[in-house]
Amino acid sequence: MNNFSWILLITKRVLFSLVVCFLITIVFLGSGDASASGLRTASDGSDDIYPTRTVHNETCQESENFDDNCLAKRKEGEPTDPQYPKWWISDWRMYRVFQDYKKDKFRPPYTSPPENLTPSDYEVSYGTTYYDSTYIPKDQKDGTGAMMEYYQDRCLPIFPRSNKYTCAFVSLGNKAYFLNYGQEPNQKPRICLFSPHNHPPRTDFIKHLPYQPKQSTHLNNSLQAYSMFLPKDKLEILFGYAFYKNPTPDSFDKTAKPYRHPQSFYFSGNPNEAKAPLVSQNYTNFRMEQPDSKIWSKIAKMLPEQPKECCLYQQGCPD
Repeated sequence: MNNFSWILLITKRVLFSLVVCFLITIVFLGSGDASASGLRTASDGSDDIYPTRTVHNETCQESENFDDNCLAKRKEGEPTDPQYPKWWISDWRMYRVFQDYKKDKFRPPYTSPPENLTPSDYEVSYGTTYYDSTYIPKDQKDGTGAMMEYYQDRCLPIFPRSNKYTCAFVSLGNKAYFLNYGQEPNQKPRICLFSPHNHPPRTDFIKHLPYQPKQSTHLNNSLQAYSMFLPKDKLEILFGYAFYKNPTPDSFDKTAKPYRHPQSFYFSGNPNEAKAPLVSQNYTNFRMEQPDSKIWSKIAKMLPEQPKECCLYQQGCPD
């Protein structure tokens, strides 16, 4: 093999490592989203685990910015942590941003549409997230909580392929599934097991993410932003959430105490095939409405008895 061939081979491997696995959800998620996001690792050669600083599973990477319980260290004067309601539904606009995410001027949280960007800088698509932290799987008794992120016409752009199809991510307890509707969202989707260790974010999940004062100045200082990079200091894979800092009443539950509503879930996507260096799911009409239980029962009935593991990242997939 000549020198040029070796250089080409090494370059391909480096590029592949840069775009490997990042999830959100589920996603969802949340943002979502959410959702879902993280680096793909294997616990026993078969399980797909996506570390997100314990937001979606118990995997916690070592870092000086976190304590032994994987809680982000808060500084004096920082605001208290917002929380999710125990259940909610929200529509969202997803902005697939084409600009270089390493430039601070293009980083989220974004307004809707993103300020300082033109329509040629992004593509907008739509979806809905359903979340219920009280759900308990009836058949498997494996974990708690349910979440579905439905991506209409444009799937989550984190995989090494175009995202121009309808999809959904569903977490039932600890197991997460990927539903591919292709170009026919009214037809029965193809289903695979995304991960056996990917639960919905807990209502207090934000305690695991560092507070970001600079990002919190976006939208005229109206936010509380929390984000990190995965893995630390190397690939700069962004994973973050923003909440409005001022509590407001709920549009659905008029009796609920005002709370800090989620504003967006933002993250790094696949910069090559999916053309998504940055992605932001900006929530619209976030409300404390419990999803119809038929959503989860319908999905449970659709699941194969032994669903195949997803092959979305072209790593560890059969030849």
